[in-house]
Amino acid sequence: HRLDIAVQPEGLGRRAKRLVVLDVDSTLIQDEVIELLAAEAGCLDEVKDLTRGAMAGELDFESALRRRVALLEGLDLAAMDRARDSMRLTPGARTFVRTLKRLGYTVGIVSGGFTHFTDRLADELGLDHAVANHLEIEDGRLTGQVIGPVVDRRRKAELLAEFAAAEEIPLSQAVAVGDGANDLDMLSVAGLGIAFNAKPVVQEAADTTVNVPYLDAILFVLGVTRDEVVRADTVADD
Repeated sequence: HRLDIAVQPEGLGRRAKRLVVLDVDSTLIQDEVIELLAAEAGCLDEVKDLTRGAMAGELDFESALRRRVALLEGLDLAAMDRARDSMRLTPGARTFVRTLKRLGYTVGIVSGGFTHFTDRLADELGLDHAVANHLEIEDGRLTGQVIGPVVDRRRKAELLAEFAAAEEIPLSQAVAVGDGANDLDMLSVAGLGIAFNAKPVVQEAADTTVNVPYLDAILFVLGVTRDEVVRADTVADD
């Protein structure tokens, strides 16, 4: 019947969630940012194949990322800005983040994408935490290299724990939302792991799944009613 059923233990714990950490590509936004860059660089088909394998868990994420980034060598800052400007938020993303913030939640993002994109999202949505990969730039162009540790599935789980520790929130009160194999460790570490329009391997492993195109539908999984969403907006406006 194409219904999503979220079975959770009843009690105060369900309403005690205080930290929400989201994946970015194909979760908070509709796009894969590296594919936006690849379209500018003229290597979209090759990058798409590598992305598909990495998100399905068929390819090691770090090696697939480095291979994709290498294809972007020579791309200039103007092209990067065009790619960033073409990002599309997932429907309901603004309502989702705005409601959580007004209800007192801490909201963060962890991305296997790049800071050039996540910094914009953090500023635009008022996020509390944002971590992504750093692209090396020399003389205004990409070198085809990533600087520092890659944000892979293990690092995403570590970052969720770091956010929780910084906010003095137990992991049992943390929620993780993602769609790809790179999110599996993060989903398992959180008190509640939600697969959002996710790959089959992720839907099988997550605590619950949401398969609708609206990110704010996750509010209902968290026990937030439509009336509470409206009231949160009203209180903030007052």
